[in-house]
Amino acid sequence: MLITGLAQGGQLMTTTEVDNWPADAMGVQGPELMDRFLKHAERFETEIIFDHIHTAKLKERPITLVGDGGTYTCDALIIATGASAMYLGLPSEQSFMGKGVSGCATCDGFFYKGQDVCVVGGGNTAVEEALFLTNFATDVTLIHRRDSLRADRTNQMRIEQHPKTRIIWDSVVEEVLGSGEPNIVSGVRLKNLKTGAADTIAADGLFIAIGHTPATEIFRGQLDMDEEGYIRTAPDSTKTSIPGVFAAGDVKDKIFRQAVTAAGMGCMAALEAEKFLAAGH
Repeated sequence: MLITGLAQGGQLMTTTEVDNWPADAMGVQGPELMDRFLKHAERFETEIIFDHIHTAKLKERPITLVGDGGTYTCDALIIATGASAMYLGLPSEQSFMGKGVSGCATCDGFFYKGQDVCVVGGGNTAVEEALFLTNFATDVTLIHRRDSLRADRTNQMRIEQHPKTRIIWDSVVEEVLGSGEPNIVSGVRLKNLKTGAADTIAADGLFIAIGHTPATEIFRGQLDMDEEGYIRTAPDSTKTSIPGVFAAGDVKDKIFRQAVTAAGMGCMAALEAEKFLAAGH
């Protein structure tokens, strides 16, 4: 049984071109890929339940999940609830989502070859995404709301010394600007938090790198998690701190966050769940 949750298909439903899915030489649209995933699951007679789970009782036997539309029990559970990128919350940001605004440089960086882009953030993720984008973009501007980066010193040195990067300090994005037909990102309007001065810079793309939030709230207090809420698993495994409960994908992975790595972990979790059930648990 697969319980879909509210965001059926996850983050890939809001992604346009996916160019790094194996064997799709010409690329594939995110929603199309997720539809293929669904049909593949249905082919093997998976029962698809369109419901949202709000309560999980993982320490009971059988495991009990309570949703808006029903209550479900199981002997083995794979948690693949994913994560969501944190965004700035601007109306203009939302209107340009997938049209120049992205939350994943490794997913969309290739599309900005020879163009100018901006990255928002000041931690390791933001700096690493900015450095990754230098492989494609002509100019990469990092916009940070403070006067110093939170990234580790090595990353700070790398971005400060890179010929393609520059940093705008003490500033926030107030509006994403767009032009053309169809309407795509053409720049951003900034505000300096110390002086209040406004500035506009041209950009073909805006990458938001202020963190991700794993969808693990209903499991808090039951599973071992790190300080950010990602589920901890045993080394080289998807096993969680509760026997019979497994975690796969972005719900436990804050490093790679790719469709192919999540799918690989899903395979691992399925094999481990099968072994768990075969042992008579």
